[in-house]
Amino acid sequence: MTQPITLAIDTAAPRLQLALLRADGQVDVELVDIAKGHAEILFGRLETLLARNGLGHPDIARIAVTTGPGSFTGLRIGLSAARGLGVARNIPVLGIPNLLALSLSAPSGPVAVLLDARRGEAYFELFETPGVSLNGPRLLPMEQAVAAVPEGAELIQSPFIDIAAMARFAAAADPLAFPPHATYVRDADAKPQDAARIPRRA
Repeated sequence: MTQPITLAIDTAAPRLQLALLRADGQVDVELVDIAKGHAEILFGRLETLLARNGLGHPDIARIAVTTGPGSFTGLRIGLSAARGLGVARNIPVLGIPNLLALSLSAPSGPVAVLLDARRGEAYFELFETPGVSLNGPRLLPMEQAVAAVPEGAELIQSPFIDIAAMARFAAAADPLAFPPHATYVRDADAKPQDAARIPRRA
């Protein structure tokens, strides 16, 4: 069965990950461990990936990008690149939340994804099967998250997604169900200072 040629992008963790799902169902992956500087190398690595498969930008039928939680700067780089390419090519862009993307590396369900969110907290989500969430992502105290892992569930704690699995998932997913917007499980630290605002004139 022919697959839509799908480009997957992940810049949420200290690694640049690109995957290209070809029409024959095979996936080629480009990985670079890098804490910062995703923006400087992303498009160069994409050109390498496309050239290696004898493809160009016009061949890409859809794009998937991780939406977080993750590095704020990294997420913005990935989202901006994916949206820009999507607009230029007039093709669907899917935003895949990182916890869902991480669940895709499990062979079967149930799956529990638990990521260290620092401050003694964890990003936590349960999945009936890989890619099918039970209750959505939550921010929990670490001890509570650990205790919430069901017996027999596959536990995933690595922040590095299987980018090939994400490309395959995105090729079959409904773009309308996955808008390319950043996923914030924890509220922003910066709060508007309402008391200091100058009142508007009536």
